[in-house]
Amino acid sequence: MGKLQKLIDNKAQSAKFMCDEIAHICNDMPKRDPGSEGEKMACEYMADYLQNDCGCERSDVESFTEHPNAFFGWIYFTITFVLAGMVLFFFLPILGAVLTGLGFAILFIQFGLYKKLVDKCFPKKTGHSVTAIKKCTGEVKGRVFFNGHPDAVWNWPVNNKFGGTAHVAHLVTSVVSGLVVLGLNIAAAVATKCQPVVDYTVAGYVALYGPVLFWMGIAILIMVPCLVGMYFMWDENTITDGANDNLTGCYMGIAILKAMKDQGIELEHTEVGVIISGSEEAGLRGAMAWCEAHKGEFDDVPTWIYSYDTIHESRFLGVNYRDLNGTVKSDKEVSDSFITAANELGIKCNKTWVPPFGGATDNAAFNKAGFRSTGITALDHNLQDYYHTMRDTADNLNPECLADCYAISVKCLENFDRDIAK
Repeated sequence: MGKLQKLIDNKAQSAKFMCDEIAHICNDMPKRDPGSEGEKMACEYMADYLQNDCGCERSDVESFTEHPNAFFGWIYFTITFVLAGMVLFFFLPILGAVLTGLGFAILFIQFGLYKKLVDKCFPKKTGHSVTAIKKCTGEVKGRVFFNGHPDAVWNWPVNNKFGGTAHVAHLVTSVVSGLVVLGLNIAAAVATKCQPVVDYTVAGYVALYGPVLFWMGIAILIMVPCLVGMYFMWDENTITDGANDNLTGCYMGIAILKAMKDQGIELEHTEVGVIISGSEEAGLRGAMAWCEAHKGEFDDVPTWIYSYDTIHESRFLGVNYRDLNGTVKSDKEVSDSFITAANELGIKCNKTWVPPFGGATDNAAFNKAGFRSTGITALDHNLQDYYHTMRDTADNLNPECLADCYAISVKCLENFDRDIAK
């Protein structure tokens, strides 16, 4: 029997602890949108708990500068440029093609790659994160961090009211419509040899563009309401509770350290830490800032990061071997270790990924910065009614899923500690 078996045996008790703490933050503290006072208060509360109730010798609240509204701000640029492209198709299509193409470039760089392309066009705020570490009793030979993000996302009205299928259909239809506008402008620019239109009659357009191209330009105007609706895809004035996404991730590591202290268990050669990286919903900004602030700090011994996000549906509990719309690889050894631990406990765990249009988790930021990390999620990437909606509440948690994920995480820590001691 391993030294942490008691923690695994008491997984239901730890899951209840997580649910109670998550309910406290959701119900008794302000909303936690990125860069808000609520995010700061939650970080301060968890940092204090980690130090006073979990035995962490170090528990630092750290601040960073960000522009959180920029992450979804691509919508204002991209959609405005697409709508402008619709109009310019009839006057100066080469300019319409340039503007529409620029709009899609902003979408790809800001949202597809999570780069800070238009951040400074939006208000500056201060985000907060936490770094907490429980020291070992002997020589430090390894270190394990458990990670989650404390912020909650802005409500997605379409998913909230009509469901994920409608939300995705709206998004995909708008993107496809924009690409059609881009194609039409390019075709019209070729037809006009990049010169402005001078004859604005139907006969003049048909003679210059050809009937098919012209009437396609007219037909695409039917998509204007759909595109305008994209301006309202997110509601920056309404914040979800973020119970599953992602206080479940924050409390995975806190629950492990709390249980270790309650059982009087200390590790001899492994430091155990918690990273609470703020403003994940603003484009991984807190994790990015954490990586910059701690570059090289933990290179002394093997350091692994298990990054959790939305631990809710047991059948989708899995390890993301790729992240950030499928473009970033997770550390294979760290990823495999979670699968191995799950198999040892007989708990189903999938090998999965964050697919294109699936966004990203903080795991992507850690890996891009050179840290050894993997991402753990338990959600259906076909958007569910609790994802980024007002249904992500403390009474919609899944204690069984939390308990299983917690048990696997404990087993990962036990296996890591055993292996580095050899």
